[in-house]
Amino acid sequence: MDLSVPFFLLLAAIATTTVKATDHIVGGNKGWNPGINYTLWANNQTFYAGDYISFRYQKTQYNVFLVNQTGYDNCTIEGAFGNWTSGKDFIMLNKTQRYYFICGTGGCLNGMKVSVVVHPLPSSPPMSAVAAEHSSSKESAAPMAARGFGALLVTSFAIFGLTLCGLVWI
Repeated sequence: MDLSVPFFLLLAAIATTTVKATDHIVGGNKGWNPGINYTLWANNQTFYAGDYISFRYQKTQYNVFLVNQTGYDNCTIEGAFGNWTSGKDFIMLNKTQRYYFICGTGGCLNGMKVSVVVHPLPSSPPMSAVAAEHSSSKESAAPMAARGFGALLVTSFAIFGLTLCGLVWI
């Protein structure tokens, strides 16, 4: 058997299970600046493993440090785990844990600190539940629209590959 067939079938399967990460912009449209209640902002967000937290600020004035709880509580960067200075920093939250971020240029003392708790990804519903939901739905949305452009692209390549192998005729 040609190995390209299982490869394309695998790509098609992956396309149906894509998960999108969320980019949480700290402070929303107010960005990373002094005098903002970031605790309130964080409490209105739900962070999952694989999501991003992004900081937008004037790079000549502020920065971002990933610290431990002591650094967070005392506004110190000693022993920091990470440091970003671009003004548009995207940080992947890849572990289920509490993260502590502060500004290391003195802004922390003016409220520029945020702590977020990252949760594991929620479990997917069983396929039978998904099928039941779709069969009882009155709307007939195209499945590709729900999966996004990446899934459409992968599926197109899979169909193209299967056509080349002579398994699908268009």
